[in-house]
Amino acid sequence: MKLIIRLLVTAILVVILSYIIKGIQVEGFLTALTVAIVLGLLNLFVKPILVVLTLPVTIFTLGLFYLVINAAMILLCDHFVDGFKVDTFWTALIFSIVLSLSQSIVFKLTNND
Repeated sequence: MKLIIRLLVTAILVVILSYIIKGIQVEGFLTALTVAIVLGLLNLFVKPILVVLTLPVTIFTLGLFYLVINAAMILLCDHFVDGFKVDTFWTALIFSIVLSLSQSIVFKLTNND
């Protein structure tokens, strides 16, 4: 049940952020739900591989390269999901930061850890 709630909250946040951040287009809630699912799968399977492969760069940049990996996950999601469009890398970077922060706030407020 927690997984479904997390997916729905993420989908709602994706829709809200698409209205706030210029350069992010989401066709509808079903597309946002698909984005949430694909992001979850990418974070589960692809992100750990990228983190391990880029560990020296991440250590050298004191962890800031991790933000680049998050933006890459958003751009990969853009590639896989029709109806979800991210204009630039910088837009993806801002979107990933704001999405992560807003998820943390919402999950902390709702005690849905």
